[in-house]
Amino acid sequence: MAAPTFPANAHRFDPYRTFKFQCIIDGQPVAGLQKMGALKKTTEQVKWRSAGDPSHQRIMPGGTSYEAVTLEQGLTHDPVFENWANLVNNIQGDAAISLVNYRKDIIINVLNLQGQVAMSYKLFRAWVSEFQAMPELDANSMNTVGIQTLTLQHEGWERDTAVTEPTES
Repeated sequence: MAAPTFPANAHRFDPYRTFKFQCIIDGQPVAGLQKMGALKKTTEQVKWRSAGDPSHQRIMPGGTSYEAVTLEQGLTHDPVFENWANLVNNIQGDAAISLVNYRKDIIINVLNLQGQVAMSYKLFRAWVSEFQAMPELDANSMNTVGIQTLTLQHEGWERDTAVTEPTES
């Protein structure tokens, strides 16, 4: 017998949707967040062959790396992306860079359709490697939303197992 897909909500068969999520930076949800890249890790493979067994190659796990995560925010007056990017590199010079605060742990929450936190992940020691303050501007595209982009390097992530499946009504 297979494990239940949703133990707290036996009536539920549909997986969570990808359009209901939030990113928490410095304890506050990012305003106007439109898109977030995937959480992905890759473990290198180490191939080796025993001297007495030249016809058989073995493979074992090597180092693990984590892909950068990109966040896209609608152009608003929320300064969270710009403020964070300025902690890493600042036009005012090296003295304006914050060696204490430029790395941050951030929270990513997956929400159910009722807006309840269904799953949560913590991204460790993230820092801004790329910041796009303004998109390309075009007077002929009246139906386009301006997007700011933030690319984060980080040292891994893990699921917060204290966040359990909410009971849905």
